[in-house]
Amino acid sequence: MTKTDNLEEDIDHLFKLPLAEFTSARNTLAKRLKKAGRADDAERVKSLAKPPVSAWAVNQLYWRHRETFDALISAGKQLRSAHALQLRNKPADTRGPSAAKREALASLLHLADLLLREAGHSSTPETMRRITTTLEALSTAESKTDMPAGRLTQDVSPLGFESFAGLVPEVGDVKSLRDAIAHDDAAANALREAEERLQKAVAATEEARQRVDSLTAEIEKARRLLADAERRVKKAREDVPKRGHS
Repeated sequence: MTKTDNLEEDIDHLFKLPLAEFTSARNTLAKRLKKAGRADDAERVKSLAKPPVSAWAVNQLYWRHRETFDALISAGKQLRSAHALQLRNKPADTRGPSAAKREALASLLHLADLLLREAGHSSTPETMRRITTTLEALSTAESKTDMPAGRLTQDVSPLGFESFAGLVPEVGDVKSLRDAIAHDDAAANALREAEERLQKAVAATEEARQRVDSLTAEIEKARRLLADAERRVKKAREDVPKRGHS
């Protein structure tokens, strides 16, 4: 194995770590590389920015739930291919890939919520929105090199209609292009509406969780009061014979 291979593994390891450990581990790796005379590699590592919690969560989905993550990317690729065929006035199924993409995205968002909670982070509506947007962006990327899944250092946004520009023939049907743009606008509106529903659902889930926590605390308090009352009653019964003999 070459030094480059080792470095790539070391960098991957950084992005697999708990978020709180990233900066310290990155600096330690950079110092080790510099001490070994690998100044360029050290600078490369040192330049790696600590991801926001939303990007960190997406990285964890890539490393820990690859099968579901790959299902999203595959569905996105199939959907792009179908759109490309439609732009060329060729029949293509978009319903199948769209359904597969929605299913994979829903599964990943659920897993992201669990990952965040397990790591002690709050899965706020804003955080979940950013995760959704980044996953959408990754599913529309033309290649793996466009956006380094597993090594994200920031949130990313999906590409707009311009991402399909290379798919349009030089001499194309203007009506087909106009229809494609309208379809893209409709998809964007649908995405925004879905994100709003997701934020409301996440907020409702958080409110319900807080209510459960509150009720649990109330129940525990009631149990303590009941136990205390039972102790007082028992003591009072024990004191009755004593008073009778006095």
